[in-house]
This record gives sequence, C-alpha cells and structure tokens, in this order.
Amino acid sequence: MRNLPFPLALICLVSIRGHCPLPTTSGLAWMYPDGHELFSDDDYDYEKAVTTSTGSSQRCDYHPCRESQTPCADLAEISHCLCPGFTLHNEAPRAPDLKSVSWNGSDVVAKWCEPHSYVSFYIVTVGGEDRQTFTRDQRNGGVGEIDHISQVCVVAVNDAGKSDPSCLMYKPADKRPLTAGLIGGALGFLLLLVLALTVWRCRRQRKQDSGISMKNRTETE
Repeated sequence: MRNLPFPLALICLVSIRGHCPLPTTSGLAWMYPDGHELFSDDDYDYEKAVTTSTGSSQRCDYHPCRESQTPCADLAEISHCLCPGFTLHNEAPRAPDLKSVSWNGSDVVAKWCEPHSYVSFYIVTVGGEDRQTFTRDQRNGGVGEIDHISQVCVVAVNDAGKSDPSCLMYKPADKRPLTAGLIGGALGFLLLLVLALTVWRCRRQRKQDSGISMKNRTETE
C-alpha cells in the first residue's frame, strides 16, 4: 500500500469488492487482478504485464493488422490472456499505422494497423480531403481512383478526438503494369483471331479449289 499513489490507496480502502489495482513491473500500467485495466501508458509491454488471477502470462491471439477480430478485452475476459495497454475512450487515439496504398485493378486500396487505443472509426483522406470512413474493425478499404500523385492518410477517431494522421504518397504510375498487361493481352487475342481467320480462309479456298478440279476431271471424262 505504501507504494501506491494516494488516490489509488484510498480506492483500495473503500472498495466494496475488496481488491485494488496492481501495477505492472514496469510501473507504467495498472490492472486489476482479474485482468481489467485501469489505465496504461505508451511504454506498456506484454512481457512486463501483470499476470491474471489464474497465473496466465499468455498473449491474446489478437493482431492489430487483422480484420474482424473479437476485441482483445473480450478475449482476455474469456481466456485470461494478456492484451497490450490501450488508451481509453476519453483520450484521443494514437495514430494508426498505414502500411500500403496500392491499385488493385478497380480502385486504390489502403491497408493499415490499429493503434493501441480505443477507436470508434477510421477516416481515409486523399490530398487532405476526407474520402472514405471505415468501421473500427476494418483494416483496409477502397478509396476509389486517384488520377495524380496524392498523399493518402488514415486517421483514428473516437469521442475524445482524432489521432495524428499516418500517411503515404500514392503515384498513379503504380497501376501502369496492369494496364500494359491488359493492352498486351487484348493485342494478343486480336492477333490469334486474325491468324485463326486466315487459316480458316486458306482451308476453305483449298476445298473450293479441290472441288473445282474434281468437277473439271469429271466433265473431261
């Protein structure tokens, strides 16, 4: 108790449940013995996290870049695994990590990883203007066509505000190989079609010539 800050010590004394938050060995994050996090700091580390009441120190099967996952807090409650420290809903999120911006044949697709923060949704901007909004469990999405070199950014949003943007430059030249391939394929198809028609016409002409020769022989006889 002497090592706890005064407000937390006071909470422990008056808690009806009879337990108080415990610090991690790093002193940067506080968690209840059942694994419920009170708050966390930027330097929260899996390896320094307090184990749950079951003694487990296993990390939850949760990846910040994977889509449509069960929230890590729910996984921790079910399997008593450990989650990284997340900032809460009353703090603006940390910046997500924009991994790539590429042309997929129909539009430009942005891919990102979530921050260790509470996020309500994501906004992808192109050239500083909002282009698309995505749900909290999405990690990629199409933003339409981009005809010129532009800065593409993703921002995490919650009730407390917006994160700093994570940005990459997109160059339309990235889709040229696909366009060249389509043009080359079309030309190849036309060449094969012309060749097939030429062969067909030659065979037809030979049959006609052969028929005329047989007719002439018959008349001569």
